Amino acid sequence: MYYILTMTIFKNKDDLFKNISFLKGVGPKLSKYLKNKRIEKINDLLWHFPYSSTDRSDMVTLDRLEVGKIQTIKVKVLKYNFPRIRNLPSKVICSDEFSKIDIAFFNSREGYIRSVLPINKFVLISGKVNFYKNKYQITNPSYITSVDKIDYIKKNIPKYSLTEGLNEKSYRKIIEKVINNLPNLEEWHDEKILEKFGFCSWNESIVKIHNLSNDDKKNNKYLRRLALDEILSNLIVLSKNRKKFKKIKKKSKIFNNSLSNTILDNLNFKLTKNQEEVINEINDDLKSEKKMFRILQGDVGSGKTIVSFMTSANALEIGYQSALMAPTAILAKQHYNLAKKIFDGTKIKIKLLTGKTETKLRKKILQELKIGEIDLLIGTHALFQKKIDFKNLGYIIIDEQHKFGVKQRSDLAKKGGKECDVLLMSATPIPRTMMMSLYGDMDISKITEKPAKRKKIITLSKPEKKINELWPFIKKQILNRNQVFWVCPLIEESNFLDYSSAKKKFEIINKKFPNEVGLIHGALENNEKDEILKNFLQKKISILVTTTVIEVGIDFPNANLIVIENANKFGLAQLHQLRGRVGRGENQGTCILLFKDGLSKNAIKRIKILKDSNDGFFIAEEDLKLRGFGDLIGFQQSGVKSFRFADPVIHEELFKLAENYIQGIKGHLNQNKYSFLLKLFDKAEIINTGEL
Repeated sequence: MYYILTMTIFKNKDDLFKNISFLKGVGPKLSKYLKNKRIEKINDLLWHFPYSSTDRSDMVTLDRLEVGKIQTIKVKVLKYNFPRIRNLPSKVICSDEFSKIDIAFFNSREGYIRSVLPINKFVLISGKVNFYKNKYQITNPSYITSVDKIDYIKKNIPKYSLTEGLNEKSYRKIIEKVINNLPNLEEWHDEKILEKFGFCSWNESIVKIHNLSNDDKKNNKYLRRLALDEILSNLIVLSKNRKKFKKIKKKSKIFNNSLSNTILDNLNFKLTKNQEEVINEINDDLKSEKKMFRILQGDVGSGKTIVSFMTSANALEIGYQSALMAPTAILAKQHYNLAKKIFDGTKIKIKLLTGKTETKLRKKILQELKIGEIDLLIGTHALFQKKIDFKNLGYIIIDEQHKFGVKQRSDLAKKGGKECDVLLMSATPIPRTMMMSLYGDMDISKITEKPAKRKKIITLSKPEKKINELWPFIKKQILNRNQVFWVCPLIEESNFLDYSSAKKKFEIINKKFPNEVGLIHGALENNEKDEILKNFLQKKISILVTTTVIEVGIDFPNANLIVIENANKFGLAQLHQLRGRVGRGENQGTCILLFKDGLSKNAIKRIKILKDSNDGFFIAEEDLKLRGFGDLIGFQQSGVKSFRFADPVIHEELFKLAENYIQGIKGHLNQNKYSFLLKLFDKAEIINTGEL
């Protein structure tokens, strides 16, 4: 247990949310260092868990010392040995009833040593044991104290990930000061739940998590308690948002599908049964008197955009305007071209608005939009700037919605007024265990079926030492007017990571296929990336060497081959997204996974799963099982990961428990009971914590 301080630093529980400078001893300089670790408020300290600990609880006699191990001893100080020669250590000879030991000090003053190790006194010493010149020795011990403080020294010392300017001892002083003075909190969980799962109070859980014993680590009930708190706070917000949206009344959109039927006739393919089912779900929402707030999940190449245009046509049919927002200008342009094609022969007026739109044309578009002369506006985030006024916006479509958090979704739902229905689309397959915890504020539709003409992508694996076998295959692709992606994990060469770099690979491939190769990566300016992608789309180049920036969004109908280097370094979900960049047309797509020798069993298993399946949702589930939530490359980067330490795999039972909690509330939330919980996890600013 921590050494209990007698002072009181918190007058009430809300003091935990004050700036870190509220604590005595934390001045501007220290605050700056703490800010580098994203510690700005006092409660941020509580969430900065130790990554490991030093166990000083092993108190032994001198006849049981183990070299290389941190141990605590009770010894009597016998003799000093202060050298006259510089750079030699000072030594203090100590003993117990069994043996003797040298305590060595480098760069310590004689006065200090005499004060902490007084002659003929018993002391407690903790440090790493070594063996030097046939003697046991502890060099520069971690702790020295009097025997009356045995409870203080015999404990685990937490180790924290710190930044420059912070040292372990000063940081532990700060965290101990907070933890030893935590205010008493009223419990927000039902006693039956605490008993069933063996949970203790929030206060005790926080104290224990910062001071875990070896036994605690085996079954960390304290982390599980905090994980449940985090999950519950998240689901409360989502539940309240959902109820808010459901309460919004709008006019029912009554249509006869005449425009959507015209679009259907313009398509050169038949919709899948799955697409038809989802269209019916969305149309039911449009006809409802409740505002639609729905997410459409679809695997890569499943035809989400067609569904969005088919359903927007029903809003357009009865005089409402529609808007589609894409994350990039080039993707917006692609959506615009598709819309022009499928709305061909109708009276629907379609315009494109991006950051690249010329000022004169922009002004014209804004004026036409305001007076209702534009029916469908497609563009980037610029669509929802304050200066842009729609005459009668009735349907919003947001592509690649995973870039939006809960608050952004809430704000987005308010756009266009209460008459405006909102559809969000995502090409990131989310495992079932994560759906409720991430998208509990929305209705969910899924497209898992691929278009009938879309062929299954052939996935092959090949060791990197056989890379020369690929060049004839690539040459054949180019001669057949097909295009190739070559994906590398890094932009530049690394001295620390044994990964292939995009720049180096570009140089190699460009020598083999001169004037046929382009290079794109995240360090390029947006206009540079757009220009290279444009050249690739227009078939001015045949091979595009890239990092993972091509992972989502854009269709390249002539790209039929993708080569992914160091494939074992990517997550399954990310590999599937990358693979989905090819085979978007009617021709056969091929994905080649390159890997180095000596693959782990886990890596071999992941590659096999990818080779056997083209189902993104199944792959996401398997990726979650194999790698864990926190390690899923792509989820965290895209903003999907919304938890500090709750894990949908490890804590699946807790997610179900929290869902039952929400259902058990039955429309009523006690504001006082849960308000502090919501503040702890930064949810209080997202919602107004009144009644659900």
